[in-house]
Amino acid sequence: MTSPDPNAFPLHRAEVRNGVSLAFAHEGQGGVPILLIHGYPETRRIWWRNIGPLAEAGFEVIAPDLRGFGDSDLAPDGFYDVTAYSLDLYALVHGVLGHEHCAVVGGDLGGVILHDLALRYPGFVTHVCVFNTLVILHDHLFEAAGIPPDDDRASRPTADYFRRQGQDADALLAELDTPARRRAWVADMYGHRLWAAPGHFTDDDVDFMTEPFADAERLRASWGSYETAFGNRAMEDVPRLFDPCPQPGLVLYGPDDNVVPRSFPDRARLGFPNCVGPFVLPDAGHFLQWEQADVLNRALVALLH
Repeated sequence: MTSPDPNAFPLHRAEVRNGVSLAFAHEGQGGVPILLIHGYPETRRIWWRNIGPLAEAGFEVIAPDLRGFGDSDLAPDGFYDVTAYSLDLYALVHGVLGHEHCAVVGGDLGGVILHDLALRYPGFVTHVCVFNTLVILHDHLFEAAGIPPDDDRASRPTADYFRRQGQDADALLAELDTPARRRAWVADMYGHRLWAAPGHFTDDDVDFMTEPFADAERLRASWGSYETAFGNRAMEDVPRLFDPCPQPGLVLYGPDDNVVPRSFPDRARLGFPNCVGPFVLPDAGHFLQWEQADVLNRALVALLH
């Protein structure tokens, strides 16, 4: 197999707000607009197996790097939180590209941003597709549905990355003092930490995914959402996450995922009550859009056409 081509899709760039320019892939202009939101430790490259097929199927595909990630700008205002990402993406899709509506797809951090976009801008998000993310609602909603409290991610033995990125970011960055060490830290998420099902990321794939994180400032910026989870970084605004997302759509789950809690399917049924699913995709984990790209692409075509 050949190594993924970082130039497979032309790079577009647009200033969105507060001096931040976002880099994004933009294919299939004139089709049905669909926004693909990456998470951590990802950039727009995680969608490389989806952009082309979705554009060929009639979608206008918009796949940005979040602020501080990939080829997008670092944030002069220092905000790297769910709300800041959400405001940026609305400014890109609505303000720059001129779309009144779009479908949105996201996992991990991207799924949380998706939730905020849908509640923050009523009518903007027409459909959602969400997978392997955190579902954050008012506690009383989970209690009323008989869903027990989520396990404490920060206390799990495998969650050292979570604690260190959120509570000890400067010291961690000092330890990762070379591009190779920074890339190795990120590579662990695609490898022995078992976020993905075995065999889906070759060495070339991992090199492709980790290359954007070699830069120290960008790796540090990518930990912003972890710091806000611990109260160690200011947020631009409180995210709109605590009520169910009303948009119709689809929920998928890759079960070979050792970072998202096993309660995700139950929590997703409550958090996305008008979606079908969750449907379990065997031989998939956290990076479902890469691991089972063909299934996701076909599902989106069926859902939105």
